[in-house]
Amino acid sequence: MSAVDDEVCTPAEVKRARYAVAAVFTVHGAVTGSFATRVPWIQDHADVSTGQLGFALAFTAFGAACAMPLAGSVIHRFGSRTALRGLLALWTLSLVLPALAPNLLTLCLAMFAYGATAGMADVAMNALGVEVERLLHRSVMSGLHGMWSAGALIGSAGGTLAAHLGADARVHHALAAAVLTGLGLLACQWVLDIRPAAGEEPPPRFALPPRSALLIGAVGFCAVFAEGASLDWSAVYLRDRLESSAGVAAACTTGFMLTMAVARIVGDAVVNRFGAVRTVRAGGVLAALGGLLIVVADRPAVAIGGFGLMGLGIAVVVPLCFAAAGHGGPNASQAIAGVATITYTSGLIAPSLIGGVAQATSLTASFVVVTVLACGLVAFAGVLRGGERTGGKVSPQAAAVPGPRP
Repeated sequence: MSAVDDEVCTPAEVKRARYAVAAVFTVHGAVTGSFATRVPWIQDHADVSTGQLGFALAFTAFGAACAMPLAGSVIHRFGSRTALRGLLALWTLSLVLPALAPNLLTLCLAMFAYGATAGMADVAMNALGVEVERLLHRSVMSGLHGMWSAGALIGSAGGTLAAHLGADARVHHALAAAVLTGLGLLACQWVLDIRPAAGEEPPPRFALPPRSALLIGAVGFCAVFAEGASLDWSAVYLRDRLESSAGVAAACTTGFMLTMAVARIVGDAVVNRFGAVRTVRAGGVLAALGGLLIVVADRPAVAIGGFGLMGLGIAVVVPLCFAAAGHGGPNASQAIAGVATITYTSGLIAPSLIGGVAQATSLTASFVVVTVLACGLVAFAGVLRGGERTGGKVSPQAAAVPGPRP
């Protein structure tokens, strides 16, 4: 995808494009939040066990892995605005599919489509976010990720209300999909319309992570694993482990997203004051403490507090991983791509792996694994020291690189 020259867009147009892509991030997050809070209903409707649910969630990762390499070609062929418009609409409409699934087979197929559309839309919106950041000459990606979290919070709040009222998730998700599709199409009218130069080759579909990205990616892996596990399993954990009502279980997911959103919005100020390493180490301590509370919780309030601390602790880790990767070697874009690949994979495999461990042992044991990974943030935060030299700007060459679940 060709970059837009600074003189082509007026400051007003760039500012408008920034708000538009922020709205797109919000819509994308709202789909995830709407889905996550109704996972217990979907599990009951499809009549699947905890292990089978984890197996079905694995198809989200499989769908994304199959479809994401195609996103660059779609953007190259149709231009960024048209591509984002179509891909985002497919993603918002896919929200209706999981709740319609009556059995394991159809749930797996629904989650495949859900993951495929999620990944492709994710690539397109992150590419545009990076281009807006380049034109503004300052970091905005952290704020965009914060808007994703805010959207997820809005979606989960709606899901919490629907679950509390005992609403059928098929009706809830159909209404949510219709509203979010309309909002997404409206926002896409003002995003940047970037088209390839004449004769420009499509972007490469895959690049192996360089060695310099592996340790940094491992830190991101720990954070995104905890995020994916908490997002998709917190409601199930409270319902099955602590016998909470559907409304309270859904509220736990909402609380987790709230802390993530707040931490991402204020995260830049914290990093500027204390540095990347100390911020991540402190976050690792908070996340590990939250995991411990989840494991030992004997009442819903304790577990909800644990999930809140988990979200607070891991929120800013991934942006700092990208910053460190950009300073980690001579090929910044390849390093960033490698970190993105590792962290995105973590977010996709976490829900299914948690389900597999829970089926073999228990959900409590699953979150022991999450707590141990949170301790890894404390141990290995030093590899992010390079990220303290930047405000988090990402090179424009990485614009077509898929980022993790924001």
